[in-house]
Amino acid sequence: QVRLVESGGGSVQAGGSLRLSCAASLYTNNRYSMGWFRQAPGKEREGVAAIDSDGTTSYADSVKGRFTISKDNAKNTLYLQMNSLKPEDTAMYYCAAVPAAIATMLLDRYEYMYWGQGTQVTVSS
Repeated sequence: QVRLVESGGGSVQAGGSLRLSCAASLYTNNRYSMGWFRQAPGKEREGVAAIDSDGTTSYADSVKGRFTISKDNAKNTLYLQMNSLKPEDTAMYYCAAVPAAIATMLLDRYEYMYWGQGTQVTVSS
């Protein structure tokens, strides 16, 4: 059974940092692409960062240079290091996964099959 569990959210002042983690239990006979998404109240869920099965990364323009996505295959964990946080980064952050063979546009939420429950990030000014 696929399971994604996010952690690491919290409240921080603008300019601060947080590191999100996503513990992943995925089918071992597949390779997966994974991503981080966020959803603020009243807004659509948007792609923040993604990493494919070969380690190639992609980022939304709004977070380039501030956020870094990475994964530790030995620990089955996905990370999102968030630096220089801004109030507009406030949202619920979700981890997502999709079999790499069927994934194309990795910042598109409709590409993903599996989702975690989310972790809240709040940035105050």
